[in-house]
Amino acid sequence: MFTANGDYSLLEGNYLFYEIGKRAREYQAANPDSDIIRMGIGDVTRPLVPAVIDAMHRAVDEMGSEKTFHGYGPDFGYDFLREAILRRDYTARGAGISVDEIFISDGAKCDVGNIQELFSRDCIVGIMDPVYPVYLDTNVMGGRSGRFSPKRNGYERIVYLPATESNGFVPDLPKERVDVLYLCYPNNPTGMTLSHSQLRVFVDWANETGALLLYDSAYESYITDENVPHSIFEIEGAQTCAIEFRSMSKTAGFTGTRCAYTVVPKALVRLDSFGNKVSLYDMWARRVSTKFNGVSYITQVGAAAAYNEGYEQIKDVVAYYMENARIIREGMESAGYTCFGGINAPYVWIKVPHGDSWRFFDELLKERNIIGTPGAGFGASGEGYFRMTAFASRENTLSAMKRMEK
Repeated sequence: MFTANGDYSLLEGNYLFYEIGKRAREYQAANPDSDIIRMGIGDVTRPLVPAVIDAMHRAVDEMGSEKTFHGYGPDFGYDFLREAILRRDYTARGAGISVDEIFISDGAKCDVGNIQELFSRDCIVGIMDPVYPVYLDTNVMGGRSGRFSPKRNGYERIVYLPATESNGFVPDLPKERVDVLYLCYPNNPTGMTLSHSQLRVFVDWANETGALLLYDSAYESYITDENVPHSIFEIEGAQTCAIEFRSMSKTAGFTGTRCAYTVVPKALVRLDSFGNKVSLYDMWARRVSTKFNGVSYITQVGAAAAYNEGYEQIKDVVAYYMENARIIREGMESAGYTCFGGINAPYVWIKVPHGDSWRFFDELLKERNIIGTPGAGFGASGEGYFRMTAFASRENTLSAMKRMEK
């Protein structure tokens, strides 16, 4: 008899953005004439840049000819894209990554979830709080949570590391055993960043303890401060303790096109649950080649254009969103709110006056017809805050701040 995976029953409530969409649909149905401005989910609004479109058109034409048709591509990605990534994102920053350590994928969200297949079920997982929900939920789905522990006020094998206003939104090092630690900078949802010296503390800790760092730098292209690292591999020693995730969704508008990559260094070696020394690079390569058939040729050609002839156009798109972030931050501050982020990241983290983030969500929806993201949906330490995203049109961003002035 079939038995369902009981770990799913351990998940806490609905997925955050499902709940936001549900409440928005219910309100829209009851108020069909309402003009709702969506500043919640981080879906981009700017179209693909001309250089990417031109490259993808050429790739489509190639797929229409027997001589230039492409079937299954390399499991880990075409070299023309991996080499472009290496040149722009690593070699230019002095990070000693090799081209074959880059794995092209269809989304950082997928890889962040799938990477936990490399962990033993006994691993203790450390997660920042507030946190992107996928880190937590995928580990629960994968049976890596244990049961709910009243003593910990959470799952047995998951340690929450508060990143709050009191510690500058940078979590303290774990005071208990943690085998895997997720870090996200520039941070989603707070929009805050780490300096080189702050990131070095985590790298040194991981190498000392044998822990694994999972570094989500999906928003690195929004960094303007020279003291903020774009990659964890800018830090000496990171290649023996870290895996990095990157996305083209928010950088190049690939939310609907899907392209990202993960870097797994060959120097990353650990013991497995049987006591054998194993390469996480080899494990990930095996996982990818077994369960994934690669990103389409057309998409990878477009992605390569974003790194080559379309690079300056991409920078203009990033600047557009960062201007939106400035407008949001200054607009909310003018309306009397305390704000964080929005300088090296496309998210603005807003302190809620009465401290109830879901109540604030409902108030903003009903009274101003604006949708944001309640901080409580990102974890206990997110309660009392509210996230607004710069991924909106300029017109809607300005209109939303006009509504907030009232």
